[in-house]
Amino acid sequence: MSGERERLQSRHWFGKGSAGLLLGFGLALALSGLFAWWGPGAVDGDGGRIQFVMWLIAPLWCAVFSLVFLFRSSARAWLWLGLANALAFGALALTRAAMV
Repeated sequence: MSGERERLQSRHWFGKGSAGLLLGFGLALALSGLFAWWGPGAVDGDGGRIQFVMWLIAPLWCAVFSLVFLFRSSARAWLWLGLANALAFGALALTRAAMV
């Protein structure tokens, strides 16, 4: 049937997993960077804040990596995570330019 949606399949696990591994890490870096700039205390926070931002990367990366398997295909995972990375790094670049 032409109107039927593609079902979730395990054959896309390598493409989805690699998208979550690579693009998920980049997204976690960008989101933690945005938190460093926009969070309470901004970048000028004390050593505990810097440590918190550093440790924030791991749960963000794990969340993206676990949710990437909900995409219907690996191509969609790469597309959407690539777009999310572009937006997050673009927002980070704009934030750094505006705050410096």
